Amino acid sequence: MTKALKGSGFLGLAVMMAVGLHQFVILSGGNAVPPWMIGGHAHLGVLSILAIVMGFAVPAVGVTGTLRTAVTALFIAGQWGIPGIVWLGEGFGLTFLMPTGFLWGGALIVSMLIMFYKTVTQDASAGGSGPAPAAPADD
Repeated sequence: MTKALKGSGFLGLAVMMAVGLHQFVILSGGNAVPPWMIGGHAHLGVLSILAIVMGFAVPAVGVTGTLRTAVTALFIAGQWGIPGIVWLGEGFGLTFLMPTGFLWGGALIVSMLIMFYKTVTQDASAGGSGPAPAAPADD
């Protein structure tokens, strides 16, 4: 599962950088970059960095089983859903999709609340004090 978070993070950064280059081409042609493109670019960049961090935080905090799956799936859905809905809704005129932003944002919030719960309820001697052991079935 952490492999999925890290991979999604690095893929998101590559997509964000490609969008950044496209914005540079627009600017160098003397045109303004549309605000929706800038917003999606910024959200994908920040959320992709957080996906990589989450890939390390999930095992360090000791999130396992169904909660680990939920954190991973919810975070990746939100990571791509938030910028995706900005690009599709505003950029491609599919504004009827814009309300789904609450779904993607909610997915991110729930994944963070699960991490919060595991952080505050874990035994003080269980994890969080150093590097997490490798999970052979995970990577």
